[in-house]
Amino acid sequence: MVEKRGIGDVALRGRRVLARVDFNVPQDASGQIADDRRIQEALPTLNHLRTSGARTVLLSHLGRPNGQRDPKLSLKPVARRLSSLLGQPVPVADDIVGIHALEMSARVENGQFLMLENLRFHPGEEANDPVFAGQLARLGELFVQDAFGVVHRAHASTVGVPKRLPSVAGLLLAREVRELSPLVDAPARPYVVIVGGAKVADKLPLLASFCARADTLLLGGALSFPFLRAAGADLGQSFGEAGLDADVASLLAAAKAAGANVVLPTDLVVDRPGAAAPEVVGVDAVPPDASARDIGPATRARFLEALAGSKTVFWNGPLGQAEDPRFAAGTREVLAGLRTLPGYHVGAGGDSARVAQELGVMDAFQFVSTGGGAALEFVQGLELPGLAVLPNA
Repeated sequence: MVEKRGIGDVALRGRRVLARVDFNVPQDASGQIADDRRIQEALPTLNHLRTSGARTVLLSHLGRPNGQRDPKLSLKPVARRLSSLLGQPVPVADDIVGIHALEMSARVENGQFLMLENLRFHPGEEANDPVFAGQLARLGELFVQDAFGVVHRAHASTVGVPKRLPSVAGLLLAREVRELSPLVDAPARPYVVIVGGAKVADKLPLLASFCARADTLLLGGALSFPFLRAAGADLGQSFGEAGLDADVASLLAAAKAAGANVVLPTDLVVDRPGAAAPEVVGVDAVPPDASARDIGPATRARFLEALAGSKTVFWNGPLGQAEDPRFAAGTREVLAGLRTLPGYHVGAGGDSARVAQELGVMDAFQFVSTGGGAALEFVQGLELPGLAVLPNA
């Protein structure tokens, strides 16, 4: 991947800087930040801006307010957490591009920060409205893109603003590109991919791209169910997405043609109504009233055997219903085994980092991306509009 012009390549002192960050963090029922990892990951860039004397206006979204103001999705709790981490106040402008935002941004001094309210409160953000992008651009002289998690979106703050201002990559964005690029350009082989979770139809393009890139694909979770059913398994009441038979057949044919080995579960941990505890059954022996919730011990052993000797591993998505302790063993044990193996291991996508952290296996990876869909599109080799718009180094 071509290196982008970075934050270290430009003068910052006294300049008004628009910094796009990804503070789309989970909140608990009381509205408090439940996981501040994305805020923490942005600190190197923010500290660089502060020590360099920039006058920084922070841009972020939170949740899906669909262009409407929603107090539950205000960035004020995020600003409070950021203020605590930085050790200095980060005020929030109640509007985004109105007179209040203009006045507050004009008062930001060297080394200080201002955060605009949730960008997605304005319908122009997701629509990449040129008028809205122009209004945002008026608030700064330089644009810093550090929100890797949204560079796959052609929104006003990811594409519209950098078309109107001199633009550079922040430190987190540069690290994401640097760490993920080997998976696209020249992964050390054998290259093994572990993919789980649900949203099967959404992940089929990802799997198709891996057929030509990876040596082995290990499939677990609900993602494996269409493949098991295609092989003749009756999975009882297990989750299923209809209409995927042709896609599954095409993907398996592509894997065979490319010489990629697809490894599916041979046993499953199932849940049955009224049962005292989950039970382990073969994929060809799932009771009609049961639902598969995790890979079984024999499958865990097969996956670990396939991982032995690997030099590059990419993981996306749990191998079972890992949020329930009864069905977390598959994901936990496979990743714990990965922790003992040499090689370059990357985790990415959606809640994967949260799952790894909750299961205590974050140290299985040399790098865990902050991006969800962006990371998955990046490793497919797709062009991401928010990256493409940035100038090369």
